[in-house]
Amino acid sequence: MLEKIIENTSNYIDSMPKKERKKYGQFFTSIETARYMAELFDIPQNQDKISILDAGAGSGILSCAMIERLEKIETISNIEVVCYEIDKNVLPLLQKNLEIASEFSSKSVNIIIKEDNYILSQYLDFNHMINANFNPAKYDIVIGNPPYMKISKDAPEAKAMSGICYGAPNMYFIFAAMGLFNIKDNREMVYIIPRSWTSGAYFKRFREYFLSKGKLCHIHLFGSRNKVFDKEDVLQETIIIKVKKTVEKPENVTISSTNTNKDFDNCKEIKVPYDLIVSGEEKYVYLITSENEVGVLRKLNKYNKTLPDLGLRMKTGLTVDFRNRDILRNEEEEGAIPLFYAQHIQQGQVRFPIKKEHEYIFTDKKGLIQENKNYLFVKRFTAKEEPRRLQCGVYLSRKFPQYKKISTQNKINFIDGVLTEMSECLVYGLYVLFNSTIYDEYYRILNGSTQVNSTEINNMPVPELEIIREMGKKLIKTQDFSEKGCDSILEEYYE
Repeated sequence: MLEKIIENTSNYIDSMPKKERKKYGQFFTSIETARYMAELFDIPQNQDKISILDAGAGSGILSCAMIERLEKIETISNIEVVCYEIDKNVLPLLQKNLEIASEFSSKSVNIIIKEDNYILSQYLDFNHMINANFNPAKYDIVIGNPPYMKISKDAPEAKAMSGICYGAPNMYFIFAAMGLFNIKDNREMVYIIPRSWTSGAYFKRFREYFLSKGKLCHIHLFGSRNKVFDKEDVLQETIIIKVKKTVEKPENVTISSTNTNKDFDNCKEIKVPYDLIVSGEEKYVYLITSENEVGVLRKLNKYNKTLPDLGLRMKTGLTVDFRNRDILRNEEEEGAIPLFYAQHIQQGQVRFPIKKEHEYIFTDKKGLIQENKNYLFVKRFTAKEEPRRLQCGVYLSRKFPQYKKISTQNKINFIDGVLTEMSECLVYGLYVLFNSTIYDEYYRILNGSTQVNSTEINNMPVPELEIIREMGKKLIKTQDFSEKGCDSILEEYYE
């Protein structure tokens, strides 16, 4: 049956321009992924009727996969399927596919297609507002592949869900929040969504709601970014999550992984303590895939300080060069100051000049200028294929005595002494930390993107100041700026 659903969907994708589907953030689930998601549910065995919610149902692939799964359970005789979909182009296909699934099933299948806006039709209930339904529909199973689409902060859906939104939100996590609201207590939802929500300040409100009202039971990771959706060019890192609506933490979270959406038979699994996966005030979700990575988290979590605790802070470079073309200079001139780019970070040091264009700026704008003092520079962007995410360079003010002020391009981050003076020993010690294997691995577990986020770095655990200074002294002595050299120094301080 599901093969026919997929065939119908494939024909629809071929006939519908990508631009049209993009309006609704549509990316259709593969047959293998749909079956895998359906199999993740722990189905209640003590009831004969099961209700399913599929919001942003598209062509109904996930609903049909659930019907297929429930067909195997003899105790179930009635299935109710509620689908939300507002794309009038796909509605006929959704209706057709659900009818095929219904005819296939030996159960009594009741299909309800709601052409309502999934969020706006329920936001009063979600927010417990005047005119809310205080007994809204709740479901045994919530399954979904929600729209992946950024909306403005003034969009009706963003305003309706303001308690979980910050800035311009993405529809996927708004759907996930509402999905959790729609589950019966102690029942489960399975969603396929980007991993971006697992860290960063942008998603903090959502994480606070989502991980307080529900608990993660299972996370599935894909090794390949572009092999998750058939016939679709999606480069976001995508994960499958299973969440139980409960306040009770499970002992462990199962984390599984495959390279693509085709090899679930070769799935690798690991069970990880819940408190290692969901940790800290920010409720970051650490996506661990091996025992080695469990060890990485255990080692670093022994440290109970962060950079801000030590009077330090990572910041983003000040100057967006393409927005300030009038102040850029190719050659040094009187009154101009150096503008440092990622290219100036070389083998752990900051080299300047390197004869690249726009190495200087001429400006009196305070927001673009910083003191010439000691910093640790860190590249903000790296390619996914590069062996390291954290790439650092030691910046020492004494090497550039001719300048009182400098500037940094916004494609680098820098660690600054806000309340603590950044001595050379301290800068070198910070280099030991962030150029080590373990800190790079920690960051990769935390953030799957190629961008180094300053908020996340500021929340990473670090040793006490004096220990970092000691590490710096050892690096000054060895002058071995390699990853291996930093590992050797850091290893002396593990318990």
